[in-house]
Amino acid sequence: MKKPMTCDRRGFVTAGAAFLFAPQVLRAQTEQVIRRNISSFNLHRWQEHFDSLGQGIIISDTNTMVLQHWTSDDEMRVYPTSVPLTDDLTRRGYTEVVEKRENPGWAPTPSMRERNPEWPEYVPGGDPTNPLGTRALYLSWQYYRIHGTQDTRKIGRRSSNGCIGLYNNQIEEVFDRVPLGTQVKLI
Repeated sequence: MKKPMTCDRRGFVTAGAAFLFAPQVLRAQTEQVIRRNISSFNLHRWQEHFDSLGQGIIISDTNTMVLQHWTSDDEMRVYPTSVPLTDDLTRRGYTEVVEKRENPGWAPTPSMRERNPEWPEYVPGGDPTNPLGTRALYLSWQYYRIHGTQDTRKIGRRSSNGCIGLYNNQIEEVFDRVPLGTQVKLI
């Protein structure tokens, strides 16, 4: 026959302590996950890629999906990005900012039209469906841009057709700080 369960003072205190400390144990487990994610975040030193700051530097790392921008006075800021869907859409190497546009219009490249013939021929600037967002930095490579996006779900993902995307408020900040001739490296 089973012995009936009894509750004495010691059992009551032990159960109460377990109840009170359970949230801290769960929180500690969550903090470990966050620490692992943060430790995988890797920043670059501009000196490893360029001889001088010049008018400024942008390094965009397509693996960690991070853009670093240094001004000519060596102030650096970091931004999360979207990157190209596949490696064959990704161009890496040195380029520079050759043009800046507010509310840029967008037209798919010939290769985009081949892959997606249903896409419109042109989307004007300011249109909520415009994939370039509110600002664009045009690079010396044809068709490549660093631009904003209306679709914030794309940031932190492989989601573009070759460009580097930022949140609209962040590309606006970069746009205001970047002069023409800023050195750029995509790695």
